[in-house]
Amino acid sequence: MHRSVQRHRQRLTRILAGAAAVPVMLVASGCSSDSGDGSGGDAKKDSGSSASSSATEAAAVVKEATYAKLPEPCKVFASKTLKELVPEGAKSGKEGKSEDIGTRGNCSWDSLDNKGVKGSQFRWLNVSLLRFESDQSRGTGEKLASEYYAKHAEDARAVEDAKNTKSQPVAGTGNEATLVTYDLKKKEGTFRQQTLVTRVENVVVTVDYNGAGLAGDDSPKAADLTKSAEKAAKEAVRAVVTANGGGDGAGAGSDADASPSKSASKSATGSPSKSSGKGSDLGGGSDDSASPSKSATKKD
Repeated sequence: MHRSVQRHRQRLTRILAGAAAVPVMLVASGCSSDSGDGSGGDAKKDSGSSASSSATEAAAVVKEATYAKLPEPCKVFASKTLKELVPEGAKSGKEGKSEDIGTRGNCSWDSLDNKGVKGSQFRWLNVSLLRFESDQSRGTGEKLASEYYAKHAEDARAVEDAKNTKSQPVAGTGNEATLVTYDLKKKEGTFRQQTLVTRVENVVVTVDYNGAGLAGDDSPKAADLTKSAEKAAKEAVRAVVTANGGGDGAGAGSDADASPSKSASKSATGSPSKSSGKGSDLGGGSDDSASPSKSATKKD
């Protein structure tokens, strides 16, 4: 009897122990399931991270430059303007050589009003256009143009042998503009130089205009030359806007008013090739471009 009770107790103990083991197994199984869900969460996080990275890279793509074309340099100014600035040479426009007319161009005119024994009046006008395109490694066309604009304006202020050099910002001409004036004395007379550098979006426009009284005639007034140079620069900026579908170019003095267009040709560099114009380096940062009056004196 005693042994029968003992066996019964042992059997009951084994049943209870087996029953207690079931929740443990369930808990272990639950832990295993949780572990699997965690791996899935990490995968989702990795996937989200990759998508975010791709979106960031896409956002980092440099936007296209605003203007894709340049106007024909010798057609930038109206005939009326040319008759005012270079009265004896309105039809003497000479286009400079360019390896890529889509990114650079220039044209120059000269005028000599010979008054015999009363002397002569000389005028020289040059317009240079340089267009920059966006570059993934260097930045937007507007950024590159702005950098070049600043350097070119600084070069214009550092012309060798220049006297009475002055520089001032000009409002209402492109996005930013600087006028540099100085006198350059030569054996023929004193040449009064006006160099107006302006940027309209991704295009840098440079207008050089100088005048001199030769053979004893009086030198032209600097204020008159400045007024003419500013008028010419505004007209050149309008020509750039119009060439890119911007109507008559009205309102070209601000970013908001410029009409965007797709870019099509190769990127312009900060080192434009020299033109065959009279001393102008196609808008550019070299000493040759900063001293057009040197070439002008050769005409006389």
